[in-house]
Amino acid sequence: MGSRILVVEDEPALLEALRYNFSREGYQVTTARDGLEALDRARQDRPDAIILDLMLPKLDGLEVCRILRREMTVPILMLTARTEEVDKVVGLELGADDYVTKPFSLRELMARVKALLRRAELPVSSQREGVIRVGNLEVDPARRVASRDGAALVLKPKEFDLLAFLARHRGLVFTREQLLERVWGYRYAGESRTVDVHVHWLRHKIEPDPQNPQLLVTVRGVGYKVVG
Repeated sequence: MGSRILVVEDEPALLEALRYNFSREGYQVTTARDGLEALDRARQDRPDAIILDLMLPKLDGLEVCRILRREMTVPILMLTARTEEVDKVVGLELGADDYVTKPFSLRELMARVKALLRRAELPVSSQREGVIRVGNLEVDPARRVASRDGAALVLKPKEFDLLAFLARHRGLVFTREQLLERVWGYRYAGESRTVDVHVHWLRHKIEPDPQNPQLLVTVRGVGYKVVG
């Protein structure tokens, strides 16, 4: 049987279209039309991934995301009709793994969901990888923990993935598009702000002076790299 997907959307036509198309691709699809039903479904069905609309009746998507993130590590992709960066950033900060802005391509949405499911399986395949040391940082991919000067860092899942990837390839420069493909698992589709947001958050956790980074540095006009 295919992976279990929970689709949360209050627009009936879109909900049915997503249910039909994901089912046709072999996924087991359950649906919810408001925030409270979404919580019930997620807790009962324990899906492998959740597609979560931002604007929902009874309880909005951001609050649903906040609650679910305290209870489970399921990958969450948010759908939003808003274009303001603040909504996207807030959604990621609350624990969403990715977002797609309406109107969207069904092919792109499916690619994003597949990428989330692949990333969710990654820790199993990296269990034998050793600890990576860069300067005063230690990154342990197998245990998914990182520390600075011996003190544990509290990192969101994608923050850890990004740090581990760049530390593993220390000294190499990666464009935003390459990082989206290698860390998030999907090809560049016009949204590189996600990478910048995660770099910003990481610097506030690993750099003594985030405004003058010495470990996770910007290569102007190209992208980012870890040095040390």
